Order: sequence, then structure tokens, then C-alpha cells
Amino acid sequence: MTQLLEIGTVRVLKCADDGPLLARPGDANDFLGDAWAHEATVVAIPVQRLGPDFLDLSTRIAGEVFQKFVNYRMQLAIVGDIGARLEASKALADFVRETNKGNSIWFVPDFEALSARLVNTPVA
Repeated sequence: MTQLLEIGTVRVLKCADDGPLLARPGDANDFLGDAWAHEATVVAIPVQRLGPDFLDLSTRIAGEVFQKFVNYRMQLAIVGDIGARLEASKALADFVRETNKGNSIWFVPDFEALSARLVNTPVA
């Protein structure tokens, strides 16, 4: 079940574990629309809601989706374990490391890690 949570002063739309996939750049519109409807500033999408090619950087899906979130000034967190994918792709590991240095897009292992990060990081 999708939930709107307040963590400090941040409104987080925590997406349900099941539901439509974020499989192509156009799918981001549904997540953004839901966030705006709830007046959220951060969208937390479980890794199981990502399409099968999302983390394959050669498809450019992740980059296009992330650019859309940045353009609309909406923070995005991909929540869940992607360790096996990181081990299989140095490019993905580098991408995640660089992405996590910023304030707009994060990969976090679980919702608790996202909560901790939001408490300690100013909202973009």
C-alpha cells in the first residue's frame, strides 16, 4: 500500500511493493503525478517496482527517468538491495556511488536508511 509519511519536515510518498513497474521513461509521469497529488517532496520506489532493464545503463532508462525527476525538482529514492547488480556491473556501481553523493536521487538498502538520510540531509 502506498503511504504518505512525514520524516522531519519532509513528505515522502512511500510506494507500495507491488503495482505498475517503472519500466520506461514515460512511466515516471505516474509516480510524479501521484507525488504531486499527495504534495510529497520525495518519492520512495521499491526496487521490485523497477522494470527488468531499468538498472541496465545501456538502455538509458534510469538516466532518462532520473532526469525527469530532477527537472521537476522531485527527489527520488530507489529502495532495496541491488548488491548482486552492483557486483555484476562496475558501471552501475560507479553510477550509484556518484548518484548517492547528490541530494536528488539516492539508492538506499531499506526505508530506514532513507529515513536516516533525510533526517541528516537538507531537501533539494
